[in-house]
Amino acid sequence: MTNSESDGLFDNDWEDRGELAWTEADWIKYLDEQEESVRNYIKRYDKLADAPDRVDEVARQMGWELSLDAQTDDEAAAEELEAEEMLAGGDWDPYTLHRNPVYIASRALYVSLISHWERVAAQPDRVPAALAITLQSALYRGNDQMTHAVQALEMGDYTLAVCLFKRALSVLNTTLARLSAPDVASTPLAVRYREYALPRLFDLREIWLRVMNECRASAESDDGAD
Repeated sequence: MTNSESDGLFDNDWEDRGELAWTEADWIKYLDEQEESVRNYIKRYDKLADAPDRVDEVARQMGWELSLDAQTDDEAAAEELEAEEMLAGGDWDPYTLHRNPVYIASRALYVSLISHWERVAAQPDRVPAALAITLQSALYRGNDQMTHAVQALEMGDYTLAVCLFKRALSVLNTTLARLSAPDVASTPLAVRYREYALPRLFDLREIWLRVMNECRASAESDDGAD
């Protein structure tokens, strides 16, 4: 899993571990486990759908820290011990995009939005074709832009991440505008979907804005250090 051209993104201790020798079966199991995290997020979110602080509460239930400064000394010590055990040759899992809390939360919300709309749009006699296609396209494009943004976040390129999250927000605003169109108001199934979708879309916006603020702060801190 090392990358000799990563420009210092990985410490030498990790590079000394060499390639991660996983088979296709290992990776399939790993990806299945990460998809389970997405499903767990959706389950917890749905149970708290009416709670005003649902984003923060679900994050707590998932065991995530809400900011880098929230880590306790005990947790930091535990992470350091875990890293030492891995470097000593113990079993370890790779850290990929799929384990990033921003990715899990965003993907979970988009999965719920897309799957719900697909069930609605599958009734062509009750939903205009143009509405079905354009809204589904907006949802898929938003999910795609979000993925690129989190990839930049994982690379540590915070300025690029902000720019990509801006693009994701632009698509999200397009989605919100589409849900306010006259053909939605005249389609009962679409109206019910809008009631379901709006809180989730606004929560996506809230998550991304928080991340963008942290990215800007980190980028400014890096510039100040230089």
